[in-house]
Amino acid sequence: MSKRSEGPLGSSIGQLLRLPPGPVDLSAIDTNGKPGFEDGKAEGKKALAALGAELAELQERLFAQAYTGASRQRLLLVLQGMDTSGKGGILSHTAGLLDVSGLALKSFKKPTEEELAHDFLWRIERALPAPGEIGIFDRSHYEDVLVVKVHGLAEPDEIERRYTAINVFERKLTDTGTTLVKCMLHVSADEQRKRFLARLDDPTKQWKFKPGDVDERGHWAEYQAAYETALERCNPENAPWYVVPSDRKWYRNWAIAQLLLEHLRALDLQWPTPDYDVAEQRARLGSA
Repeated sequence: MSKRSEGPLGSSIGQLLRLPPGPVDLSAIDTNGKPGFEDGKAEGKKALAALGAELAELQERLFAQAYTGASRQRLLLVLQGMDTSGKGGILSHTAGLLDVSGLALKSFKKPTEEELAHDFLWRIERALPAPGEIGIFDRSHYEDVLVVKVHGLAEPDEIERRYTAINVFERKLTDTGTTLVKCMLHVSADEQRKRFLARLDDPTKQWKFKPGDVDERGHWAEYQAAYETALERCNPENAPWYVVPSDRKWYRNWAIAQLLLEHLRALDLQWPTPDYDVAEQRARLGSA
């Protein structure tokens, strides 16, 4: 039997992948690991599919509570990682288990002129999920302390300010009913090379490749250092980071789904109680 890590949050996949407070050394975390799962790819895919029914029900309960005004809770999944780490794959395989009508998906690209005219969090605030929704950020506000830092697109003092601004922003979110699930998709440089080569070998995937991707690989060490700083500086108890080994695509997809499930379970979502007399309304329909 596989270990499916189905216990309560804090003693399951959340505990296994939770980044502890303090200095971060990404090189010490195995990108090819599979914490919480003993079997292989075939069983992993089956385990992912098996999570679908409960995920969908909890998503509907979350939506129902907001729809009826019983709660303003929402969940935001933040996906960060190097190119090819699997943000798109998660949207296809993991988010695919959910009802798209209750999802708020946002992929953050290079800032527009309008976005650059505002504080870096302006465009993030405009993309937050509504009450009852599950939001998914493909990249996020962390780009402004990652790529911006690696390429010197802002002054060091401004980048330093942003770590504090992120913590304040995320505290406001969690204090007002947003559950944050921040996942760093941890992929190795060797695996990234293999995935880039696979794209070049496949005419249906070559459009995904840009020559600039090779240039960015030249900054690998700088990106790892920038990630380590961001993870260390923005890892409070209310909005912790989870580092997800991502060399195995199937494990990555299962782990993210399991994390979502554990966080939704922890919200103790109940079906809203009707504010009307059910028997009375049934009788009315019987005579209508």
